[in-house]
Amino acid sequence: MERITWNQFFMAQCHLLALRSTCTRLAVGATIVRDKRIIAGGYNGSIAGDEHCIDHGCYVVDNHCVRTVHAEMNALLQCSKYGTSTHGADLYVTHFPCLPCTKSIIQAGIKTVYYATDYKNNSYALTLFEKAGVTVEHVPFDERKVDFLRDEKLALYFEMLQEMREAGVDEQKIHTLEKQVTALIGKAF
Repeated sequence: MERITWNQFFMAQCHLLALRSTCTRLAVGATIVRDKRIIAGGYNGSIAGDEHCIDHGCYVVDNHCVRTVHAEMNALLQCSKYGTSTHGADLYVTHFPCLPCTKSIIQAGIKTVYYATDYKNNSYALTLFEKAGVTVEHVPFDERKVDFLRDEKLALYFEMLQEMREAGVDEQKIHTLEKQVTALIGKAF
């Protein structure tokens, strides 16, 4: 198995955290890292003990769910709660941070923000990051790099391919399917 890069490793952590999200509109995860070590993580959801959007629906005011604490804020607050400095740390997040999170990230002393997906990228947020000397880097997440069932999927694919050839399926059809599998799983050969 191929060893993933540090950026893909920490981005995978963010996507794993996002699976805990209780927001029905967008699942987001964030991880704070110092010296290649995870110091905190967060996902978007309600405050501890409150109702969750997945159970009671979003509480929307001005087209924004006010019930939800954003993933970046939850990660920063976790550091605050347990007395862990964020000064000079890196933040990985599944989606580009909103403007309020951008301000908090800067104030917390984060030096680099890595994000996987563009999401309503605010030009003023980019300006603030630049003025504060915070590096912002787009790191697309390749889910195929953390597919724990890749080998089993490939074995099934090769078995099906062989059965299709034995059944006389048109080679052009098989070739088209090969392209689709390669796009989903990665290079199959």
